[in-house]
Amino acid sequence: MNAQILDGRAIAAKIYAGLEREMSELQKLRGKKPFLLTVQVGPTSAADLFARSQMKAASSLGIGYRLERLPAGTSQEELIGKIGQWNREAQITGMTIQFPLPQGLDARAISAAVDPLKDVEGIHPQHIGQAVFGWSRIGTCTSLAILELIQATGAQLYGKEAVIVGHSELIGKPVSLLLLDRFCTTTICHVATSDRGRLSEHVRRAEILVVAVGKAHLVRGSWIRPGAIVIDVGTNLDGGVLKGDVEFEEAVKVASFITPVPGGVGPVVVATLMRNTVEAFKLQWKK
Repeated sequence: MNAQILDGRAIAAKIYAGLEREMSELQKLRGKKPFLLTVQVGPTSAADLFARSQMKAASSLGIGYRLERLPAGTSQEELIGKIGQWNREAQITGMTIQFPLPQGLDARAISAAVDPLKDVEGIHPQHIGQAVFGWSRIGTCTSLAILELIQATGAQLYGKEAVIVGHSELIGKPVSLLLLDRFCTTTICHVATSDRGRLSEHVRRAEILVVAVGKAHLVRGSWIRPGAIVIDVGTNLDGGVLKGDVEFEEAVKVASFITPVPGGVGPVVVATLMRNTVEAFKLQWKK
């Protein structure tokens, strides 16, 4: 029996429905609306697609939106200087930097330059640090989207074996913290796991599997534990076809739930970004 497909668009629609009600109340109370600035350095088709999705979602919710496109040759000093200007711009209540950045730019330093009150991507060190204690009100968008998808299965997470392939600050590490808070037994795999030939061994144990590496079909369908929940974050253009990090055609035969690529994680990421944008607006209101 094939896995149930986790429809990211349907899950995103539920998030938007709640945000529409919240935006209506905020407008009545404040007479103002959140305003999101997206910063893109250098042209990439993936970033353009994500920006269009953001613009559409913001417009539908009544959130102000602006896209700032900077040339690929922008220096780190120039970018941090511009971020400082945007931090001081009162109209802007939320800011997100499109990753990955061009070579030569330090993603960590640039993330830290964003005012944490305006960081709607949830990647400022302050937010990551608060997440360790379970205090953060703004988590990383992708990790929150992954949690939404997992929770949509209705599975009880307590004690589940969770394996995360990829240990980035944007996805792997924050997802591990969210799952640890829900008492999953959590393992993080990375390039060294693969180099030692141990990746398949860990994947086979996973009752919950999250893969976020950016390498098409890195995880073979034959590795998937029967009945596993599989969240595939990868979006890889391979021969003109968009593929995930998981070998979907085989994995769908044994998993209980699985995200498609596209249409799985992506729409929920945009929805959680909008939710973070509204949350940041509320935090600044209370400051």
